[in-house]
Amino acid sequence: MDPGTNADLAALVKVVARQRAEMARLRDLAATSAVLERAKGVLMAVTGCTPSAAHEELARRARDGNRTLLEQCWLTLGTLPPGQEPAGPPAPPPAVGSGGSAPAGSTDLAEVLGRVGRDLVRVGSPHELAGRLLDHLAPQAGADAVMLYERLPEGGLRLIGYAGLDPTLAAQWRQVPPLAGIPALDALRSGEPCWLEDIATDRTRYLLIGDPPERWLSRAWLPMPAGDASHVALGVLRRRSGPFEPRERELLRAAARLCAGRLRAFDDPPAGAPGGVAQTVQAVFDALPGAAILLSPLCSPTGEVEDYRIDAATPEAVDVFGRTGRDMVGRHILESYPSVAGEPLWQGYLQALETGVPFEGEPFAYQDVVGEMPVTATYTVRAAPLGEGLVVTWLRHAPMDRQEQRLADVQRLGNLGWANWNLITQETSWATQTYAVLGLTPGQEPVRLEGLPGLALPEDTGSLAHAIDELVSQGRPFDVPFRIETPAGVRHLRMVAEAVTAPDGTPVEVHGFVQDLTAQRSAELALVESERAMLLQRGILQAERALAARLQHALLPLPSKPVRLAGLRVEVAYLPAQSGIHVGGDWFSAIELPDSDALFVVGDVAGHGIDAVATMAQLRFTAKGMVSTGSSLTGALARLNQLLLHSRDSQITATMVLARYDPDRQVLAWAQAGHPPPLLVRRGEVRFLDRPGGMLLGAMAAPAFESLDLRLEPGDRLLLYTDGLVERPGEGLDAGFARLAEAVRAHGCGESGSLETLLATMLADERRDDVCVLDIRMPLEEDAQDATEAADG
Repeated sequence: MDPGTNADLAALVKVVARQRAEMARLRDLAATSAVLERAKGVLMAVTGCTPSAAHEELARRARDGNRTLLEQCWLTLGTLPPGQEPAGPPAPPPAVGSGGSAPAGSTDLAEVLGRVGRDLVRVGSPHELAGRLLDHLAPQAGADAVMLYERLPEGGLRLIGYAGLDPTLAAQWRQVPPLAGIPALDALRSGEPCWLEDIATDRTRYLLIGDPPERWLSRAWLPMPAGDASHVALGVLRRRSGPFEPRERELLRAAARLCAGRLRAFDDPPAGAPGGVAQTVQAVFDALPGAAILLSPLCSPTGEVEDYRIDAATPEAVDVFGRTGRDMVGRHILESYPSVAGEPLWQGYLQALETGVPFEGEPFAYQDVVGEMPVTATYTVRAAPLGEGLVVTWLRHAPMDRQEQRLADVQRLGNLGWANWNLITQETSWATQTYAVLGLTPGQEPVRLEGLPGLALPEDTGSLAHAIDELVSQGRPFDVPFRIETPAGVRHLRMVAEAVTAPDGTPVEVHGFVQDLTAQRSAELALVESERAMLLQRGILQAERALAARLQHALLPLPSKPVRLAGLRVEVAYLPAQSGIHVGGDWFSAIELPDSDALFVVGDVAGHGIDAVATMAQLRFTAKGMVSTGSSLTGALARLNQLLLHSRDSQITATMVLARYDPDRQVLAWAQAGHPPPLLVRRGEVRFLDRPGGMLLGAMAAPAFESLDLRLEPGDRLLLYTDGLVERPGEGLDAGFARLAEAVRAHGCGESGSLETLLATMLADERRDDVCVLDIRMPLEEDAQDATEAADG
């Protein structure tokens, strides 16, 4: 929705509210003008005064008796004996019954209202008012029950008085939610009486009170006028059916107006009571600038504050409907400022009442209209107890106040404070934050400009004193760091100052600021120390890498081209990790044994660096020696496991594939210790070998190792590798194995498949671990024969 539409709707609502209020005022004025003139005639006849004097006398009596002018008029008329009423405007016509004459036992309407007015003056509560009202309306209007409903701020109704009802039924209808079809609510909303005179029709339109509703065959609900709107509805219930006669309607309207005045009197403090300070406060408020109101709490029967009545208001106070000053007096807060309900401000009012301590809310922005121009200003609401009530003021913050607050906020957030030194008068002024920065107690005598170096550490005194001397003598500004000693430790400060000079160039005033840079300086020192430690650590790691790389190269030389061992073509690839600066423990062996067999080993030691390289060398040479001297593959693995368990670092583990090839039988015997399975390529088919049993080395004291035999056929290709070839971050080993098989199937089958192409496909991304691969190929029969002939020749 367009924001302008909301503003237009709000303006229309205000216009409609004002028009309704004016219509109610004119209606009340027309209804009471005749009564007023007749009451004035009574006083004129009795005292012989003028009409204006009679009017003033009626108004005075009303004020003294805490009554409305209408109540006073009816009381004045009620004091006359029958037949002695002075001449004046005609009295209201008598009610006409079915026979065209007044009902039996009915009296003149003015006399009836006079008696009602006299009785209402003496009642002390809404419940008592309902009882007295029923006493008069029963014989005059056939009333069998009377109810008084008050409209709640949230829109529902509360029963505040009743007569002629069963207490159980009254309790059931004590609270009425803001539903549709409630005749009392309709009367309050429209400001017009609601006459229910046909039970059959009315029960289809309204929710009727009664058990059953037919107990009362006709009803009337009349709003009690109270300024612009009505807040209390008078209900008259009759057991007889049929419409209300004109005289009865006129009587009920007049009774509603009389009750409205009496109910307002209940809210007003009695004259002379301790809380009756409204008139005095209003007289003071009339002379005060700004916006302020005096509130009196309105409590429920349980003692809870339900609302507040405005007892006095300054001329500049205004509510949401545009009422100002004295026009607001008598209104309720939830009527004049409905948005305050349930807000922190409402809780602040309650807190001030309960504790007696003034409450001050958070500043808020509000848009005023000055000369038809919107002006946004910042306000603070303050509520202070006064007697049994509250004085609520709206404090508007001037732009200068906001600038001072912003300056204080900047100094606090920036941990700095300003300072001024007058060199002529020797006056010194500091901000409050300056004391905090310098570690001094607020309120003590500020330090003179030449005394500032005395606060600094001895190492910094000279530079600060020199800068101040040049500023005072030559007007040269400075920006000098220095340190001071405080109970919390050394504090790093910065002083910036400049001079204000006379026309002849002589410095006459110095102004500047001092700033606490301890946190920043500490962070800088910590950063420098961290960088220094990082450089030292990097140097150590680079030296370790260089040493490990040299050891690895010395211990694990790589052949520059494929070699032939026991009739097999063997190609080796070793690729270090691309990330990190450590050297890993991946290794291999491919040698021919004394009995012409070939030994193939691929291993991976957990960890990196010098320790991993040393363990790799130990395992490599030990494995070669044991197998060369006749140890079985499984026996060699068992001894290597014991070697790791009893090494200096018993936490080191390793994986390994150990294979021995017999060229006469063309059989490859192999065993493994927790290592990935070899991959076999045969006649275009790619598969991983089933692994024999075997636990990784160094994991347990007595693992069981097994071995398997594989007969190689011409054209076979066998890949022994470390896990760096198949592992990727966030990917399982099964996915890595599948990716390797697919790469070999696409690029590695047949004689044209090269190890270099395979590695380029598998290791396209960054490697986080070393990769070691033994590519073992069984030549075809003709290739093997050519190789044999070439060896014999």
